[in-house]
Amino acid sequence: MKILVLNAGSSSQKSRLYKIADQPSSMPPMALWGADANWTQKKGVAELKVTANGQTIIQELPTEELSNTIEPMLKTLWSGKTRVISQPTDIDIVGHRVVHGGPHYHQSVLITPDVKAEIQHLASFAPLHNPENLKGIEAVERTLSNVPQVAVFDTAYHSHLPQETMVYPGPYSWFEQGIRRYGFHGISHQYCARRSAQIVGRDLKSLRIVNCHLGNGCSLAAIRAGQSIDTTMGFTPLEGLMMGTRSGSIDPSILLYLQREHSYSAAQLDQILNKESGLKGISGVSGDMREVLQATKEGNQRAKLALSIYVYRLRYFIGAMIASLAGIDVLTFTGGVGENSPEVRAKTCEAFGFLGLQLDQAKNAASPPDQDIATHESAIRILIIHTEEDWEIARECWHIKAIKHSA
Repeated sequence: MKILVLNAGSSSQKSRLYKIADQPSSMPPMALWGADANWTQKKGVAELKVTANGQTIIQELPTEELSNTIEPMLKTLWSGKTRVISQPTDIDIVGHRVVHGGPHYHQSVLITPDVKAEIQHLASFAPLHNPENLKGIEAVERTLSNVPQVAVFDTAYHSHLPQETMVYPGPYSWFEQGIRRYGFHGISHQYCARRSAQIVGRDLKSLRIVNCHLGNGCSLAAIRAGQSIDTTMGFTPLEGLMMGTRSGSIDPSILLYLQREHSYSAAQLDQILNKESGLKGISGVSGDMREVLQATKEGNQRAKLALSIYVYRLRYFIGAMIASLAGIDVLTFTGGVGENSPEVRAKTCEAFGFLGLQLDQAKNAASPPDQDIATHESAIRILIIHTEEDWEIARECWHIKAIKHSA
């Protein structure tokens, strides 16, 4: 079975083609073909990097639209130096990361016109993501015609949050209208929970894990017995931690004040909260942690403040997750920042020495993927995990295709 995965984030698009002969393993095999596009390096330009057959090609596409990169990207599957299939129909199934599944989708589903309509309806909940996810689905429809597609929802892993975690303390009618905490990054949190148990050599059901997914978007999950019981993102991916360009949680009265006293529109507030806040808004430098860290080394005071706020809020919410779990066995770091920033990990872990958490500074400095970077004496294991959302999506596709075939 050849499974194509499209994983769209707020600033990047990852695509992989896997070949699975039998029951998929927990660990990902080498992808036959991989493509990465991102919009963070040059304004108005998407850089597309495609790797297959030991060859790598890099293209710059003059666009800020994710969907405009998909069709030229897909053509590299069956043409040029990176050709790995003969024709588009060689692909058996396509899986998409879809950020918001709302109250109805608790698991992955085959995409139908009704599912597409619901993804569009839920765009008001995840305006940065669901429209782009839908454009990806439609681009595949145009290019690959009748190949079945699967929606793998980021919210599904959090769909069984306890009600005290899920329900906002507003009027109960909000909850009845679907206004509740959904949580996101569920695909990554699910993979990292299973991988954490493998690394520490324990049964997942015996572990209390706080998983820190830190990228351009950031969220934590409190995981007990393999299931998410608390998380930092909520009704939308805006709640919780400080992020690259998103504010995270703020006093909602700030928005009322700006509307009332300064005549801000809903569109202006949306733009500010999602694209002009976070690391970018405070530092004035960038929403990219690498650039913020470089600016701090150069003495930029606003960049230093941005880093301090980021770490403070990360510690704050880790503490909340530990309280939800009534303890912690494993602290994991994943995502672009979580996997690659020793400074952020070290500053974060400093606050939890009172729990017996001890970071091995030499291991931390090396940023080794899928390894324990705690000292032997540490009461809590500290892991860096290279998240494999693409493989998690492929596994979901395999199971859906297998179920459909057996039926």
